[in-house]
Amino acid sequence: MTQLVLAPVVLPALAAPLAVLLLVRRRTAGLVVSFASCFALLGVAIALLILSADGTVRTYEVGDWPAPFGIVLVLDRLAAIMLTLTAVLALIALIHAVVTKVDRDGWHFHPLFQFQLMGLNGAFLTGDLFNLFVFFEVLLIASYGLMLHGQGRARLKAGVQYVVVNLMGSSIFLLALGLLYALTGTLNMADMGVRIAAIGAQDQWLLRIAALLLFVVFAIKAAIVPLHLWLPRTYAVATPAVAALFAIMTKIGVYSIIRVTPLVFGDDAGAAAWAPAPYLLPAAMVTAVLGFIGVFAARSLSEQAAYAIIGSTGTLLIAVAGWQADTVGAALYYLVHSTLAGAALFLVADIVARRRAGFVDHATPGPVFAHRQMVALLFMIAAIGVTGLPPLSGFIGKLLILDSVAYLPSWGWSWTVILLTTLVGVIGFARVGSSIFWKEAPKDEGKRALDVPARTDMIAPVLILTLLVGLSLAAGPATAYADAAAAQLLDRAATARAVLGGG
Repeated sequence: MTQLVLAPVVLPALAAPLAVLLLVRRRTAGLVVSFASCFALLGVAIALLILSADGTVRTYEVGDWPAPFGIVLVLDRLAAIMLTLTAVLALIALIHAVVTKVDRDGWHFHPLFQFQLMGLNGAFLTGDLFNLFVFFEVLLIASYGLMLHGQGRARLKAGVQYVVVNLMGSSIFLLALGLLYALTGTLNMADMGVRIAAIGAQDQWLLRIAALLLFVVFAIKAAIVPLHLWLPRTYAVATPAVAALFAIMTKIGVYSIIRVTPLVFGDDAGAAAWAPAPYLLPAAMVTAVLGFIGVFAARSLSEQAAYAIIGSTGTLLIAVAGWQADTVGAALYYLVHSTLAGAALFLVADIVARRRAGFVDHATPGPVFAHRQMVALLFMIAAIGVTGLPPLSGFIGKLLILDSVAYLPSWGWSWTVILLTTLVGVIGFARVGSSIFWKEAPKDEGKRALDVPARTDMIAPVLILTLLVGLSLAAGPATAYADAAAAQLLDRAATARAVLGGG
């Protein structure tokens, strides 16, 4: 079964060039390849999720070269969670892109989509810091193309900013890798965690610099304040199906912080031990506050969704900053919820915009549009999910976070930030929702709503909101799995033994 670990990377890598060849002649054949790949990825991810439930850390050594000399893929509970979340989100985003026909705005949507999945899955599986950089670049290159899909001046302007910021992040990443390799002689994360303990006192300051540089890179990917400015404009103007898939992009930064910090910079790392810890909690609180202030001040649903991604990232990082099994477990449950809820809001914003013609999804009164009651219900459920109100899984996730941080010294600040940002988010969504769904524009404004009789564009939002309901109903086993994943993640010695073998 170890060969199955390679499948999440190989499947989209093969599907992308095949889709290119088939789309040139037959669009339908290209669509079949893309859907087949996504369904296969979902099946593989669920199989790996079930396989990982026994707590065994499984590895796949590419070319049969043992770690730390060769490339190694590592599957544990955390990686399985992220692979499943990616597969589910990708399939829903692809359904929405095809149903709304936005995939037809360019020939390369489906190949880029598959390369994006390859980069995402590779980043979640790799046990090597350099290959984490490689997979970052694969998914970023694909995301550049997906970001510009459909063209438009706003997307081009936001795309340039997105490219510049991420190129800077990539440069810093390479600098950090160079320092770490010079100090340890390895880039395998498990091996590096072992070797760091032997670094002499004269090099401790370099080690700490490398650790903080890595944290800056991951903070850029996670859109942590003040490194978040690229995200709102980028996500708000992207094609909605692409923006829904991008909801997991910031979670790669969060995942990298969770993965690398305890494994590489744990208790034995000297001056670099838990290096990001003093800065993570304050940054998380500020990120949550500014994110939900952005939700309150946003002038459109798509902008609200973009700022909600930032705010939810701050909320889950408040839990991560505790670096205990219960706090990280609560963060993992909330990570799954917040990714799905943010993606749902982007899709709901799209079906609103498609029905309001020139008014799009702006928070201004407009004409009565088709299926308003049904769309309003979808918006309400998505808003409840994003803000963390009962009875959806966001409420459960926030309760878990509040309970897990209750015994930490900073619990008062954490509780205040989480509760206040929830209130600010509720007010912000209520303001925008009332303008769009309750108020009507004067009849002499000369704008008419676009008639959209078909309800097929609601398929994807309904699917993803149904998953939120399912996550709420299955909160017991889901939280148990998340807690087990957190405990396994923090057991650095067990991971090292699994990756490095007897050595």
